[in-house]
Amino acid sequence: MNQFLRSLTPTQQVAALFLFVFGVLALISVTTLLLSLREKRHPVHGERWQEELEHGRSLMRTTWFMVVVFWIGWALGEKVATVLFALLSFFALREFITLSPTRRGDHRSLLLAFFVVLPFQFWLVATAKFDLFTVFIPVYVFLAIPVASALADDPSHFLERNAKLQWGIMVCVYGLSHVPALLLLDFPGYKGKNAFLVFFLVGVVQTCMVVQHLLSRRMERKPFAPNVSRSFNWSTWAIGMVPAVILGGLFSFITPFKVGQSMAMALIACVAGSMGHLVMKALKRDRGIPNWGQRGVGVTGANGLLDRIDALCFAAPIFFHSVRWYFGV
Repeated sequence: MNQFLRSLTPTQQVAALFLFVFGVLALISVTTLLLSLREKRHPVHGERWQEELEHGRSLMRTTWFMVVVFWIGWALGEKVATVLFALLSFFALREFITLSPTRRGDHRSLLLAFFVVLPFQFWLVATAKFDLFTVFIPVYVFLAIPVASALADDPSHFLERNAKLQWGIMVCVYGLSHVPALLLLDFPGYKGKNAFLVFFLVGVVQTCMVVQHLLSRRMERKPFAPNVSRSFNWSTWAIGMVPAVILGGLFSFITPFKVGQSMAMALIACVAGSMGHLVMKALKRDRGIPNWGQRGVGVTGANGLLDRIDALCFAAPIFFHSVRWYFGV
């Protein structure tokens, strides 16, 4: 089997990987659907079991969404993948901004964010201008946004309004733009296989998040930050890292990493993703909503998009820069 896979071209290897993932997800989804239909016809379990089943279906929808998005991006090429992630970034930022009311003095800053900063950031990704891509938002944009706001002559809640927009740009644009940037890293002897890096990142982060979620519902532990998350505690957080790191080691053959390096990169990505997810929960609690896409709370855009990609928005830049720094690419 290993010899057969090695005989395939890089494109065929990536296609085979997606076929395998689609097959596994389809099997799990069909099993979950059959269990749900059986429970509706002949209820034999309690309310808690039904809630667990519904949570499982929700996790599967999120996983399907992420896999399909990455498959479309890979199938249509690097440039189209960059455009696709730019669109995701646009809707994620729209969803983030709509959490808080804006004033007339914010209009210039919002136009700058959506129609100048966002497309220019992804253009830098598409043209592989990594030196400027990494500092454009944290340096230039973070200075330009308050200037645009000050020129609007509206000092009311100035710091709060600008911090909100800057943070939204950092998470939804800067963070997410690092995912297609992985496709453009130039590893010696790894040409045409960069889609594996994206799969590796998403695979380990999603595994970590799913395991931590399931453990938190099974293991009764005192939450570490109960006002932010009733399910977050250090025990389930640490245990959830283990299968993700092991998976990272098993996936080392599809990456330019050795086994130890692969496990270390998986650990870095999972720590960043899980902590980012906690941060986004704190933002939701601050705004009094359980989900980014909950209807009737004023959140528009792609319904619940940030709930699906929040961990990735934090994990992607940490993973990208760790890889680039360590391997000097």
